[in-house]
Amino acid sequence: MQNRLEKYAGKKAVVTGAASGLGRAFALNLARDGWAIGIIDVNVAEAEYTLELVEKAGGSGEVYACDVRDADRVVEMTDHFFDAWGGVSLLVNNAGVAVAGFVGEIDIGEWRRIVDINLMGVVNGCHAFIPRMKGQGGGHIVNVASAAGIICLPEMAPYNMTKAAIIGLTETLRTELAPNHIGVTVACPLFFETNLDKATTYTEEFQHEFHVSAAENARMTSDDVSRAILKAARRGKLYVVPQFVAKLFWLDKRLSPPLYFGTMAFLYKIGVGRPLIMWMARHGMC
Repeated sequence: MQNRLEKYAGKKAVVTGAASGLGRAFALNLARDGWAIGIIDVNVAEAEYTLELVEKAGGSGEVYACDVRDADRVVEMTDHFFDAWGGVSLLVNNAGVAVAGFVGEIDIGEWRRIVDINLMGVVNGCHAFIPRMKGQGGGHIVNVASAAGIICLPEMAPYNMTKAAIIGLTETLRTELAPNHIGVTVACPLFFETNLDKATTYTEEFQHEFHVSAAENARMTSDDVSRAILKAARRGKLYVVPQFVAKLFWLDKRLSPPLYFGTMAFLYKIGVGRPLIMWMARHGMC
């Protein structure tokens, strides 16, 4: 029996940023269930390796070189897969980078880069896929945001901002696309072991050390996170926050935003904010 992700075009998915990390994990989890995957990335060599792994896992697919910042190229990619495959059931907007530092110290060019990739990359994917999914009668879109877009830890403003915007976009699409039978899911994981660090810039070594510590001590792998997200998408859930700690932060913020942000501000003001979040990173709590 088909599940909701396969209903409109069968087991056919397109995953951006699929050359490594979470994107590769999405591709492999879908491949184990017999899906065909459009493997989208600018790193063609690593994307080809993902395809090898996909085929070994029981799936099939095709590599397509595409920079998600290029709206015209994203439309070309979309048309290719819909025309060649006769439709696409699932789009996973996963490609992303990170920027860390204090506002006022981060180079303005880094702000533009992260907005172009993290936010406009998702916008470009939605803009291109939604008309084609409407034409086939439905589909599902997974937008990979982050718990950073909910809990907004300090020294991560560009990343927090883009991920919060993705959450807002997906919430809007939940209503807009309901009449067209297009489901949406926004994924909000905390840190986990991935290759995001290779695409991250920092203004201070502390930020790099925090990022590495959080990833190395994470209690979920990219495979765990991708499985949790796909499970939520199959159930038609709007939000998926895989880690328990992230759920606690989210609950705390929702119950009392002034207390949540006031506490963080006070801890930074008295000089214990950084030691505390580093301790959390080293104990798998970020």
